[in-house]
Amino acid sequence: MGAARPVVVGALAAAALLAAYFLILSLASGSGFALTQLREFWFYVVPLAAGFGVQIGLFVHLRRLVGATRGSGTVVTASGTTSTAAMISCCAHYLANVAPVIGATGLVTFAAQYQVEFFWVGLAFNLAGIAFIGNKVLNATKDHAQCAAA
Repeated sequence: MGAARPVVVGALAAAALLAAYFLILSLASGSGFALTQLREFWFYVVPLAAGFGVQIGLFVHLRRLVGATRGSGTVVTASGTTSTAAMISCCAHYLANVAPVIGATGLVTFAAQYQVEFFWVGLAFNLAGIAFIGNKVLNATKDHAQCAAA
């Protein structure tokens, strides 16, 4: 797979995040609802998944450059979790029917009320993660170029 590996892994990560979104929405409210939500919020969902995929691709590339990284995995995990939570929040108000059984009515109401804000937070985390890992990749690339020149 070689040089294409980070791109392939990033694309698979984005697809996995979209699949998790669709699966969770489908389990909560049915596949028809999941498709409706995807059509309604695609302009948030697709960039969230793509941003997560870019972060994973950059992380794979960075690991290849320096062997093992410190800290970047935490950023990817936090951003991925935020992206998933933001995407799932768009259906949270439909969980209100079962929430009393599990004692989460307040959480569901909160998530449903602020679903668009969750999308924006997820996008902000994506951008921050891309900037952080991208900076690490640039620094590692410069270090490798200096070592090769010496």
